[in-house]
Amino acid sequence: MGRSAAAGGGGAGARRWLQWLGLCFWAAGAAAARGADSGEALPDSIPSAPGTLPHFIEEPDDAYIIKSNPIALRCKARPAMQIFFKCNGEWVHQNEHVSEESLDESSGLKVREVFINVTRQQVEDFHGPEDYWCQCVAWSHLGTSKSRKASVRIAYLRKNFEQDPQGREVPIEGMIVLHCRPPEGVPAAEVEWLKNEEPIDSEQDENIDTRADHNLIIRQARLSDSGNYTCMAANIVAKRRSLSATVVVYVNGGWSSWTEWSACNVRCGRGWQKRSRTCTNPAPLNGGAFCEGMSVQKITCTSLCPVDGSWELWSEWSVCSPECEHLRIRECTAPPPRNGGKFCEGLSQESENCTDGLCILDKKPLHEIKPQRWSRRGIENASDIALYSGLGAAVVAVAVLVVGVTLYRRSQSDYGVDVIDSSALTGGFQTFNFKTVRQGNSLLLNSAMQPDLTVSRTYSGPICLQDPLDKELMTESSLFNPLSDIKVKVQSSFMVSLGVSERADYHGKNHPGTFPHGNNRSFTTMHPRNKAPYIQNLSSLPTRTELRTTGVFGHLGGRLVMPNTGVSLLIPHGAIPEENSWEIYMSINQGEPSLQSDGSEVLLSPEVTCGPPDMVVTTPFALTIPHCADVSSEHWNIHLKKRTQQGKWEEVMSVEDESTSCYCLLDPFACHVLLDSFGTYALTGEPITDCAVKQLKVAVFGCMSCNSLDYNLRVYCVDNTPCAFQEVVSDERHHGGQLLEEPKLLHFKGNTFSLQISVLDIPPFLWRIKPFTACQEVPFSRVWSSNRQPLHCAFSLERYTPTTTQLSCKICIRQLKGHEQILQVQTSILESERETITFFAQEDSTFPAQTGPKAFKIPYSIRQRICATFDTPNAKGKDWQMLAQKNSINRNLSYFATQSSPSAVILNLWEARHQHDGDLDSLACALEEIGRTHTKLSNISESQLDEADFNYSRQNGL
Repeated sequence: MGRSAAAGGGGAGARRWLQWLGLCFWAAGAAAARGADSGEALPDSIPSAPGTLPHFIEEPDDAYIIKSNPIALRCKARPAMQIFFKCNGEWVHQNEHVSEESLDESSGLKVREVFINVTRQQVEDFHGPEDYWCQCVAWSHLGTSKSRKASVRIAYLRKNFEQDPQGREVPIEGMIVLHCRPPEGVPAAEVEWLKNEEPIDSEQDENIDTRADHNLIIRQARLSDSGNYTCMAANIVAKRRSLSATVVVYVNGGWSSWTEWSACNVRCGRGWQKRSRTCTNPAPLNGGAFCEGMSVQKITCTSLCPVDGSWELWSEWSVCSPECEHLRIRECTAPPPRNGGKFCEGLSQESENCTDGLCILDKKPLHEIKPQRWSRRGIENASDIALYSGLGAAVVAVAVLVVGVTLYRRSQSDYGVDVIDSSALTGGFQTFNFKTVRQGNSLLLNSAMQPDLTVSRTYSGPICLQDPLDKELMTESSLFNPLSDIKVKVQSSFMVSLGVSERADYHGKNHPGTFPHGNNRSFTTMHPRNKAPYIQNLSSLPTRTELRTTGVFGHLGGRLVMPNTGVSLLIPHGAIPEENSWEIYMSINQGEPSLQSDGSEVLLSPEVTCGPPDMVVTTPFALTIPHCADVSSEHWNIHLKKRTQQGKWEEVMSVEDESTSCYCLLDPFACHVLLDSFGTYALTGEPITDCAVKQLKVAVFGCMSCNSLDYNLRVYCVDNTPCAFQEVVSDERHHGGQLLEEPKLLHFKGNTFSLQISVLDIPPFLWRIKPFTACQEVPFSRVWSSNRQPLHCAFSLERYTPTTTQLSCKICIRQLKGHEQILQVQTSILESERETITFFAQEDSTFPAQTGPKAFKIPYSIRQRICATFDTPNAKGKDWQMLAQKNSINRNLSYFATQSSPSAVILNLWEARHQHDGDLDSLACALEEIGRTHTKLSNISESQLDEADFNYSRQNGL
């Protein structure tokens, strides 16, 4: 029995051994057959044997093929007699397996590890419903086990972002959302945000969230959040960088509290007080809106004048005293001293001998004791009587003279209104509409007497002034040249409404009592008081034909400036060939513009000519032209135009267009143009909406009239360009005008509403304004197209007495349904007492032409280093395009790409924009932000600049 069992046991062991040998031969045959493409597959299981199923210690992981590099799949199991890979349902050839065998010391089981390589070609050649996959199959004595499927994919990352972040301007504490959709890739790209090239860690800043679908969210914007933001996408293949988005966090200005009212500016009488506030609570930052409203308020004040005391009359003499004297007294109460006035001078009591010297005191007659005292007092009394008598006679004479003059002037007034002579303004045959008053209303200035407006009188024809003085007043200067087709309408509210008429002739009935109708210029019915020099309603200034400046420039370049006009020309270094020099000129047309506007188009700048026209430059030069538009692409379509040799104007480009022939950079008050040819250029604008705004400069000038009691105020509304205002200043200086208040800026909308100019708060008992001139209205079309000649309205004021030397009033300039400005006039009409207000800052008038390195803000050596750094293309995008963006040049970059040195042209544009401030700090900050240079231009000493310029000049043979 035992032998049988042993034999049986031995037989079972032999069978198991035979089965294992058969398995090995079968597996080898199957592998050989697969190698011979027999198509037979390995079995999924083998006959059972004592032991355990294979357990995978390491299974193959998903893998990505990068570029053309194959990947290795690894598999490890125990106990395992064999391990094979199956990919996409097919067995991998045995020769492609790399196998390693070891023994697990803890369990004594065999551990087998297998590797295979998968190439990019294998994956690309596979076309199935799912990704390329592989799995391991391991055998042991007990059976087989299968690992997880590992997918193999080709990794890639597209170049272009599906959505780049866009720059934003947000108010402080506003929300900022920057969207970013990374390029398509396998595996999917992970997104990281950079601010000024530094990574953003949202975990350290609770105000920033970067988890929402790759977007960057800043919940409450802070000033420190301003910067350039970049979206970085990366996977195992590559990194991609989006375009930078500039985020500007701005702060709108807020007014500080008003200061205390200042003391009255005069010690005695009527004056003014002022208080001020500043736009610093907070101050506007990063382009935030400036505070609206007035920064200075003025009110009238009256200071009590000091009154010196004066003596009353002497009292009666007292009774004679035992000392033979009697007394009399007086008090300083006629009037008593007030408000710091002086006390009366002299004695308050007086005594003298009452016995004519017959009384003996100490055995001497009194007249021998004080003879000198009595004689001196008598002389003083006689002098006082003569002085007071003369003063009284003078006062009576002045009073009689004033009453006589007043009665004479009233007796000379035949009409109840001052006639407005429109022919004196227009110099021709113009329509004149007015309404007469009933007989008996001798003076319309009397508010208690209402004019009769029921009778309307209209006539056409010339009006002549008989009084030669009147004509001289009306034509005393070229300031009041005629305007064509002005219609003057006198209303009962004393407002003169002016408009440009479509026809010069108006027909009406000739009623009895009106002025003569016809061509007869001899009129005797018009009295000298009924003349029109009191109003010169809208007039034009005569102008010089052009302003001109010249300079000689060579290879080193330079800058040509038209003083106080905002016009300048920058000739870059190297624009003129070596050993050549040119006399370059620049002029501004101050006559009638040759550019005639078409339709709604208006001229926004002066016509600037630079030459000579046949000069050829190798590098674009920069021409700076001031303009008066409130720049907004939503409301304006602005064009640059050039005059041809035939005198016609043709469009060069629109400011918003992309062009490689020239470049226009529009700043708030000037346009910087990069050009290749000289000629005559101008800016025109076509308003897109009614919200288009022209900036007008309003100013008030004053001067004495030929009549010593009259004072003329002239209010100008000109385009807000320095050259337009300089023209006004030049003519006012020529005619003795004085600027009475600092000019202010008025935003004039293109909404077709007219402009009203009025005089307010005139001191009622010191001054009066001539009838019908308190408010004047200018039509919209005249203001909107006022670039032809400066516009002004004139107001004539009259003093009641020659002793009035101070004038205080307000000038209100407002557009109906628009903005308004208030000019506070507080001046002395006497030239010796008048405070002078500066017209211009004379910063650019000393050297109109500058040549060589001194004309440029950036030293030449620094400039060369910047160009060498940024002209070279860079994979990180830190090239001239980044330099342009850091200098707020974000459009039409194709123009710079066509230049031999884009960085040099960008720096030329920077020089043109910063000719006055030379803000090297901002340029240095931009360069440091880019990270390509750490040169701090602001720390360059003056000696270093001089040394750099000297070395540069020596290298160029100077």
